[in-house]
Amino acid sequence: MIKSVVISGCSGGGKSTLLEELSRRGYATVEEPGRRIVREELAGQGAALPWVDPVAFARRAIAMALEDQKLAEAQAGWTFFDRGLIDAAAALQAATGEAVLETLRDRHRYHQTVFLTPPWPEIYVNDPERRHGFEEAVSEYERLSSAYPEIAYELVILPKLDVVSRADFLLSQLRA
Repeated sequence: MIKSVVISGCSGGGKSTLLEELSRRGYATVEEPGRRIVREELAGQGAALPWVDPVAFARRAIAMALEDQKLAEAQAGWTFFDRGLIDAAAALQAATGEAVLETLRDRHRYHQTVFLTPPWPEIYVNDPERRHGFEEAVSEYERLSSAYPEIAYELVILPKLDVVSRADFLLSQLRA
């Protein structure tokens, strides 16, 4: 059984907060590639930023996500990913029109169940690494909620609950 679990969905939907809770409970977690790339690019005056060069950004995110997957293989238990390879491939496909997702149908698989955070305007905030608006976040959510099933993943929409209850819900779904 694959023990690498993706938490994807709407930007600003509570993914990072949920990962912090899972980490607090002792689970291995992997920070979103996009946030790491944005921090590195801003610190070094780079241009592989989603609002400057979305194609370069997506390609970097794909490379980082592949490395993250390799590192997670050494973990004994569940590893939870804040986004990952499919999110990056969906972004590249949206930016270029290349049929990137289909190439991942049988390769670099995560756990069959992917958890999506739905749009949640009450908790959405912008920050230096998230400059796009809520409408763009909703469009991204819609793209991802189609992308994962296209390549044979099952989606579970996370309920809009406090973080402890949300983590309990996610873990109960994995035990089912």
